[in-house]
Amino acid sequence: MKHHRTPLIVYANFHSDLAVHLAAHEVLDRWAEHASREIWLTRPGDVLVTPLPLSLAFRRYAGELTGMPHESVTVLTVPPVAGAPFAEAVHRAGLMGTLRSLAAARPGIQLLPIALDVSTTDLAAHLGVPMAPYGPRGISPGALSIAYRLNTKAAFRALAADLGIRMPAGRCCDGSELEGAVTAMLTRHERVVVKPNRSAGGYQLHFVTRTEPWSAPDPPAGEWVVEEHLDVARSLSVQMDVGKAGPRVVFSGEMHTAGGAYDGYFSPVEESTNATTKELAQWAWALGLHLARHGYAGSCGIDAVLDPQGRLFATESNVRRTATTAPHALVDRLSRAAALREPAWLLATGRSQAPHTFTAVAELLREAGLAWAPSRGEGVVLYGDTACDGRAWHYAVIAADRRRVRELQALLADAMQFDVPL
Repeated sequence: MKHHRTPLIVYANFHSDLAVHLAAHEVLDRWAEHASREIWLTRPGDVLVTPLPLSLAFRRYAGELTGMPHESVTVLTVPPVAGAPFAEAVHRAGLMGTLRSLAAARPGIQLLPIALDVSTTDLAAHLGVPMAPYGPRGISPGALSIAYRLNTKAAFRALAADLGIRMPAGRCCDGSELEGAVTAMLTRHERVVVKPNRSAGGYQLHFVTRTEPWSAPDPPAGEWVVEEHLDVARSLSVQMDVGKAGPRVVFSGEMHTAGGAYDGYFSPVEESTNATTKELAQWAWALGLHLARHGYAGSCGIDAVLDPQGRLFATESNVRRTATTAPHALVDRLSRAAALREPAWLLATGRSQAPHTFTAVAELLREAGLAWAPSRGEGVVLYGDTACDGRAWHYAVIAADRRRVRELQALLADAMQFDVPL
């Protein structure tokens, strides 16, 4: 599988102040547990900078699937520092010299972060490497500014109103006004959801009803958004890439959520929601054009919900790479190599009743005939490394259509003896 491009430093900066405040280091640490999935963005000659080490078994497995020697990608582990951006952890670990040497040995190398934040742009400048996908032309000041702005709920609400993007009824306020805003919203709506202005992954979401007492955090610092809590038939998202030629929809699908946080994905959505998917893509196009006008380039997306009446409402924009970006790169690579056009794919996590090693589970999938097979154009891929307890398994199922994906998932659950039937 040949692919020619300039080398990358794939920079897994989960510890960033773009999506949530750095004080929320517990949630950032939890996100960083999924850093191994970034391996699917790498090619021979790349450098992966990760907050957690990758097991040799997983690296070998990834190399076998993608047709590249696992040692052709340099993996640099940087222990995160609580309350600090990932770039500061790189400095504290004394690894700047190592990164400079690795970059110097790879002409044309660029740094590809998860989140475009201030500390990462400073790191790239100190290394003397451009940021991907901006390249040598560099990042305009507007790009960094718009990324920070549109990773807040309030800024996206304001922009959505201008772009004709439908959102739930809501209001923005600071901490001193929060309880009053919640009380006022509850006079018009039976249920509301309270969100910090800068939050992601369900961080500090509060679901409030008229009959359940609730009081704001003490002190209720910062800015907040209070929205009508809609009945949700489905949670959807669309992911885009903003480039020189403008925005391009890369994929869309249905999110599985738990407590307001991402918990899995299924793409594409059922054909019965084609009109909804088209509307979501139109919203994404409008957002992408706005970002491009401000100089932003790279990944972005919109999360939305579909109510029981079939009405679509946007909930937030994500101007960064998300939990689905790297796994989708895996799906795309494998599908192209197998000449599988427009595959259906699912991302999920299952818990086995007994602990296993990564090698044992990979072998189990092969023996059960469930492992990804290019000749068949379908199968299961373990897209994340072994969990600490050896029981949580992050997997992708790829096939020609949704029905076959579900069949393979059921067979996987049986073979792995997952705790909860899927």
